[in-house]
Amino acid sequence: MPNLKNAKKALRRAKKRAIGNVVAAKTYKTAVKTVKKAVVAGETELKEKLRLAQKALDKAAKRGVIKKNTAGRRLSRIMAQINKVAKK
Repeated sequence: MPNLKNAKKALRRAKKRAIGNVVAAKTYKTAVKTVKKAVVAGETELKEKLRLAQKALDKAAKRGVIKKNTAGRRLSRIMAQINKVAKK
């Protein structure tokens, strides 16, 4: 346990930020899974789900939950899957 006043405050802030990070991570993971399931199911209208996934990935990258390149890579792979389905 921290002894100093500023260390106690830092611990409180770290706990709050950790909760926010978990929420952001869960949000983007859920959005990505939703898009992937829709692609596997063969849905054609994916624009709204894709938009939500992109938004969640960008927010997570902005907050530092994941790195910017990781968000870009995941979005790129989702787009590749969607484009593959769209060509069929």
